[in-house]
Amino acid sequence: MKLATLKDHTRDGRLIVVSRDLGAAAPATGIASTLQAALDDWPATEGPLQTLYDAVNAGSAADVFPFDPAACHSPLPRAYQFVDGSAYLNHVNLVRKARGATMPPEFLEDPLMYQAESDAFYAPHEDIPVESEDYGIDMEAEVAAVVDDTPMASTPEQSAAHIRLLMILNDVSLRGLIPAELAKGFGFLNGKASTAFAPVAVTPDELGDAWRDGKIHLPLVTHWSGKEFGRPNAGVDMNFSLPRLISHAAKTRRLGTGTIVGSGTVSNVDPSDGFSCIAEIRAIEMIEHGEPKTRFMKFGDTVRIEMFDAVGASIFGAIEQKIVGYTAPA
Repeated sequence: MKLATLKDHTRDGRLIVVSRDLGAAAPATGIASTLQAALDDWPATEGPLQTLYDAVNAGSAADVFPFDPAACHSPLPRAYQFVDGSAYLNHVNLVRKARGATMPPEFLEDPLMYQAESDAFYAPHEDIPVESEDYGIDMEAEVAAVVDDTPMASTPEQSAAHIRLLMILNDVSLRGLIPAELAKGFGFLNGKASTAFAPVAVTPDELGDAWRDGKIHLPLVTHWSGKEFGRPNAGVDMNFSLPRLISHAAKTRRLGTGTIVGSGTVSNVDPSDGFSCIAEIRAIEMIEHGEPKTRFMKFGDTVRIEMFDAVGASIFGAIEQKIVGYTAPA
C-alpha cells in the first residue's frame, strides 16, 4: 500500500492512503490520525489500511480526492530517530581517494553510520534555506526503511522482518562545513541540513520483484536544475542491504517504531549511470584532473529525485526542492 501525510494545522499532519498510480487519495479516518500512530499499532491498522487502499484503487472508497504531492509533508514529518548509513562503498572509496586517503579494510565488514536530524524534516516540495553558498550545498539521493520495534542485537534476517515501509530521500549536505567537523572526530552536525522525503511511503510488497535481498533494484533518478544528473540503480553495488544497516543500528540498542534507517548516497561503480550527489563527481574530477570542475549548488538551483517502476510509473512521487537564501525570522 501507499501512505502519505497531508499538511494541516498540526506538526504531524493527517494520514491519507494514496492510490497505486498516485492519482487519488482518501483520508484514513477512523483507522489512524497520523502515520506514526498507524505504525505504533500496526497489527490493528494494517488490515483496515489495506482494505481502504484496495477501495481507493478500485474507485469505490468514500471521500476520495485528487492526490496533490505539493500538499504533503514528508510521510513522517518528524521521527523519533533517523540514522543514516553509507551502504555504497564506491561512494566512500571515491571521496576518500580524492583526498588521498585509502579505505580501511574494516569498512568492508562494518557499515558507517551516523545519528541524523529527525525532529523537523522538510516537506518534499519545500525550499531548502541555506545561509551561505560557501557552505558547499549538495543533494544526496538515498533510499530508506522505516521499522517497527526492533530488538537489540537483531540479526539482518531478523531485522528484515521489522521493515514496515520504504521511502526515498534527499539528505542535504553542506560539504564546506563537513571537513572541519570530521576533523574533530565526533561526527556530523552543522554539515547536515534537514532532510526531505518523497511524499509517499510504500510497503515493500508494492515493489514486487524489485524488492529482494533487502535492496530496491530500481534506478534512483536525480535532476539538477532540470537536467538529469544521475540514475544509478539502488540495488547495484549496495554493499550493505537495508536489513544489514538496521542490524548495525540495533547492535547495542533497540530501535523504536518509526525509526528511519537511510542507505547513504546511492552510487554505482559504472560512472555512466551518473550520480546521486555532487561530491562524487567532484571526487572523480579530482582523481582524474587534480581539481574539481563541477560546482556545488547555488541559490535558485533545483533538485528533483524520483524512482520509477519497470513501466515508468512513479512509485514514491517526487522530491522537488529549490535552494534559497535563508532569512532569519524578524
